[in-house]
Amino acid sequence: MSSRGRGKGTGGARRYSSVVFDGAKQAPSRAMLRAVGFTEGDFQRPQIGVASTWGNVTPCNMHIAELAREAVAGADAAGGKGVLFNTITVSDGISMGTPGMRYSLVSREIIADSIEAVAGAAGFDGFVAIGGCDKNMPGCAMAMARLNRPSIFVYGGTIRPGAQRRDIVSVFEAVGAHAAGKLSDSGLLEVERTAIPGPGSCAGMYTANTMASAIEALGLSLPGSSAQEAVGQDKRTDCHRAGREVVRLVREGLKPRDILTRRAFENAITVVISLGGSTNAVLHLLAIAHEAGVRLALDDFTRLGRRTPVLADLRPSGRHSMTDLIAIGGIQPLMKTLLEAGLLHPDCLTVTGRTLQQNLESAPAYPQGQEIVMPLSRPIKKDSHLVVLYGNLAPEGAVAKITGKEGERFRGRARVFEGEERATQAILAGRIRAGDVVVIRNEGPRGGPGMREMLSPTSAIMGRGLGAEVALITDGRFSGGSHGFVVGHISPEAAVGGPIGLLRNGDIVTIDAVKRQLQVELPAAELKRRRAQWRPGRPYARTGVLAKYARLVGSASRGAVTEAKQAP
Repeated sequence: MSSRGRGKGTGGARRYSSVVFDGAKQAPSRAMLRAVGFTEGDFQRPQIGVASTWGNVTPCNMHIAELAREAVAGADAAGGKGVLFNTITVSDGISMGTPGMRYSLVSREIIADSIEAVAGAAGFDGFVAIGGCDKNMPGCAMAMARLNRPSIFVYGGTIRPGAQRRDIVSVFEAVGAHAAGKLSDSGLLEVERTAIPGPGSCAGMYTANTMASAIEALGLSLPGSSAQEAVGQDKRTDCHRAGREVVRLVREGLKPRDILTRRAFENAITVVISLGGSTNAVLHLLAIAHEAGVRLALDDFTRLGRRTPVLADLRPSGRHSMTDLIAIGGIQPLMKTLLEAGLLHPDCLTVTGRTLQQNLESAPAYPQGQEIVMPLSRPIKKDSHLVVLYGNLAPEGAVAKITGKEGERFRGRARVFEGEERATQAILAGRIRAGDVVVIRNEGPRGGPGMREMLSPTSAIMGRGLGAEVALITDGRFSGGSHGFVVGHISPEAAVGGPIGLLRNGDIVTIDAVKRQLQVELPAAELKRRRAQWRPGRPYARTGVLAKYARLVGSASRGAVTEAKQAP
């Protein structure tokens, strides 16, 4: 075979595909591949996998098959051999508030595992990963870090706003308004019919757009990839270019762990904060860092948050959509501003083969008069909205999203619910009053299992007009669309004996974003007495993927990764 002995590429880069293609003993492998369209010359080219998260189960991913074909074409045009394969996606927006939401965070692990499995089995020299919905992005990035083969992530792009600038959060909040008698049946139906106009991920700085921005800031995406609409030539060009560029990465031997340094993660955290991004970024960046072998902890978010202002006035707590940010230049001008202020590390390597500073040299400034991204001299909030809290309710930490609009301190009486459904029913039925702290527990990584997002109850609170008068705390997590006085990721979780599992109705809970504390006003002796009486509940699932996940998953304070060594 002409491909025999092809163990190294130009620049000494390793060719993983040589073990699949080279020599007489690999004739069966080549025979199988000829059946799917390989020609003689294809066996000599860099093998570039294209991991597509296409599926018609969600508008976030319904267009990704077309984008994946563009990435394959780009790899082929650059002298590689593009090979398309699929992994899964599930929809947070569709499963939200139902038992199906338990599979959401689980899907992050399945995506990472499946990309690893296919790339490892096929012997790809490099790959492109394309993701749309929330867990696609960290799942793809985790696989990139784990495999450490030349690779690029491509964001599937944001959805355009619906009628009257509506989006999916508009629908969730309309449900609360309907329950409060503020919106008629026909009004709710009209919101439902007009909020989601087509392909793309949710329109605000919710989890999808947050993680796309974080991954670009990490250096794993081409510049501009995070700020493009799902439909349009820009996104198709981004995918085609990614396919071409991965071939270059293979030839140069540039790998994700060359890019994923601690300083790169600090850049990503800084960008997420400046954008007012989702609390889920904390969970996902911890998980990606774990896969990359980088030491990252909750306290790093606090340390960086003290110096990093919130600059972007984006939904859910702000006024503007991702489409508005795209129209003024996306996140590149913002990153350049942060870099010039000394808030980003300039020397971090990226998939372009250049440093972050070099990539940003040609980035334009935002147009004069825009009101979407504030100047450093006039921030929306002078420090981070992502506040890590500790205290007798969260010995390992909790994560709050405090924009300043909610206030910085809340003290109220606990209203305890075992699971999301009971809490949502109580809110919609009008049983939650001003001054209540809604406690939703046994929704953590293990107890849920799957750490469901609490968008339904937080939206119900906002829809009923209680956003400034009611707080919500949980060992689950929040959608990027959640806003209000909310605290999630409480660790240890209730299912493993965490203090949130010891709360009772009427206990006084204090949330203090200034002191960074989450406390219940009980003597230590009373907490000790309750802990002695505590017994674990019955697992939600005893078989299948949820049961396996619950057995392996670790604490949210360490990213909820599924490795046995991390499980308590």
